[in-house]
Amino acid sequence: MSTLSYDATGAARQAHEQHLPALLEDRIATRIFAKDHTLWGPDAEQESAVRLGWVEAATVSQPLVGDILELRDSLKADGVTRIVLCGMGGSSLAPEVIAGTAGVELTVLDSTDPEQVSAALADRLAETAIVVSSKSGSTVETDSQRRIFEQAFTDAGIDAKSRIIIVTDPGSPLDKASREAGYRAVFNADPNVGGRFSALTAFGLVPCGLAGVDIQGFLDEAEEAAEILNEDSEDNIGLALGTALGGTNPLRNKIVIAEDGSGIVGFADWAEQLIAESTGKLGTGVLPVVAGPASPEATLGAPDVLVVRLVAADADVQLGENEVAIAGGLATQMMVWEFATAVAGRLLGINPYDQPDVEAAKIAARGLLDAQPEPTPANFTDGAIEVRGGEWLGDAATAAEAVNALLAELGPEGYLSVQAYFDRLAYASLEGVRDELAAVTGRPVTFGWGPRFLHSTGQFHKGGPAIGVFLQVTAASATDLAIPDRPFTFGKLISAQAAGDAQVLSEHGRPVLRLHLTDRPAGVKQLQELVTSLAGQAASTTES
Repeated sequence: MSTLSYDATGAARQAHEQHLPALLEDRIATRIFAKDHTLWGPDAEQESAVRLGWVEAATVSQPLVGDILELRDSLKADGVTRIVLCGMGGSSLAPEVIAGTAGVELTVLDSTDPEQVSAALADRLAETAIVVSSKSGSTVETDSQRRIFEQAFTDAGIDAKSRIIIVTDPGSPLDKASREAGYRAVFNADPNVGGRFSALTAFGLVPCGLAGVDIQGFLDEAEEAAEILNEDSEDNIGLALGTALGGTNPLRNKIVIAEDGSGIVGFADWAEQLIAESTGKLGTGVLPVVAGPASPEATLGAPDVLVVRLVAADADVQLGENEVAIAGGLATQMMVWEFATAVAGRLLGINPYDQPDVEAAKIAARGLLDAQPEPTPANFTDGAIEVRGGEWLGDAATAAEAVNALLAELGPEGYLSVQAYFDRLAYASLEGVRDELAAVTGRPVTFGWGPRFLHSTGQFHKGGPAIGVFLQVTAASATDLAIPDRPFTFGKLISAQAAGDAQVLSEHGRPVLRLHLTDRPAGVKQLQELVTSLAGQAASTTES
């Protein structure tokens, strides 16, 4: 197994010292691996009883390896060199990290943006097979992606059934329909594992294995990690990390996760969903903040922030106050963080396996799709940006003034969430505004691409503490795509998803500023320049 190490200072170390005796006395580690569904209280027992399969996923999934590798060879013989994963949330985040860390090409399509979908369709279609991952098949994004690829294959004279692989729960509607349709292969995952804990199940293994990842080695490493975690020992690093995530006193409920030399590509994005969706409910929880090692949140020392650095095993790390450093291989880290999140859930007094507020935005989006109302009129337009907001906008007349008005709603323990609903690949540079806005506000800032964050931090935004303010960025598209046998297009779908989420956030009393870019390149440039200007003004004020 890869070397696993852990160190902590300040509040994280104190949390470990405070909670470890009780965790050991209650045999929490061995009870988790024994699938004791009573660990999170009576209200959580029903859900927990059917969600603890992750503890043995590395072992249970071993029989999948041979079938995956056999299919990989068969696809290669048919000229397939490119795998596209159609999935959302836990079905896409883990495979993206696994493939990226292994240096293996995997196209992850977790968007309903028509331009991003069009780009995925246009790339080497003749050499492409798709993996459609959904526990039930009811996920509207994934269903829409399958439909458009199936049509594209057929239109290109390719046997669509031979290029579609399904990953789903046994007996699900998608399982039954896919077998009847005669798709190339259908893989069943353990139904007793929730999506965000599914990295070591068929949801993580099938797309990565078909793309070329050494999934046997990945599972072997995870099995060894599970053996170490299954010990009621004061040296159990999973218990230590769990106390850091959920046991600080007072609770440091912003967890800054910074890649600092671990070599794991995108791990914080995967951990973000795991932690936010597992803990953000009943008005409590911890918010993961994906940042760099020198980002403002990692250096300002705010009393509600804990910094977790992902480091190399042999790194000589000098930790600041209230910091954690953790090292280990990818499979090892995934097991440790899943275990630690379960421990944190117990310390927080919540059920880490449900997501009661995720469905609200889905329902609102479906309602808007059915009703197809006219767009809400903009408060005003500034250049390539249409501005929409609440009464708190006051007399703002420019996009910059609108952003300042939103930031004025940010409390001393709050956070800003930036949510961009368009092509995350073509406009990846927009993420650069995150650090600048953190410098402007002096508060943690998250950046999420819609609609994928709805299956991730969306739970915390609505179910966690009411301390967030929200900057939603949408964009007009030069093109649109019809979804076969559906009464709406991809453009209408992503618009409804953005509007639905804004509606639910507003109903929860969260301030939402909506910036709609009427021209993508011009709007992105204007927004980036706006934020850079605000950062410059903030720096000048600080210096003076």
